Amino acid sequence: MRTVLVLLLLGLAPAGVQADIYRCSEGGTVRYSDTPCGGDAETVTIQDNRIGGAFDSNLPESRPQPQTSEPDEATSSAERHDDSPCRFIPSTDLRRYIIREQVVRGMTRENVIDAFGRTSETYPTPQETWVYTTDYYGRLYELTYVYFKDGCVDKVVYRKP
Repeated sequence: MRTVLVLLLLGLAPAGVQADIYRCSEGGTVRYSDTPCGGDAETVTIQDNRIGGAFDSNLPESRPQPQTSEPDEATSSAERHDDSPCRFIPSTDLRRYIIREQVVRGMTRENVIDAFGRTSETYPTPQETWVYTTDYYGRLYELTYVYFKDGCVDKVVYRKP
């Protein structure tokens, strides 16, 4: 009970204050302190659970774009925009997709692994492609092709074998 109370109070501490927490075992009881409380003191790592973050936190690291000449005035705006599939997916939607085992355009490789798991069938060229199989009563039912571009899902194609 005392341990729960200490951890609860630590969770209510101001978010900006980060101090070392030590865990000590003395005579079969566990004690937490902000100073080392014995030779066997272990440092406890407390995860930061603050809500918020940057809008682009679920995007892969950006790569430098090659230098190109400025488009002339005759170029349409559709041809000038970046055709990268990488986009911000709100965290609530992203969690919903992963729980439902769905993969959508804009997800990163890590998001696909969270939703579908790892695959042993990958092809690096001409476009990075991961292939997943779905079995139904022990027989191959469906193939799912996940195509990547710039580190994000470009498209997902479902095919019958």
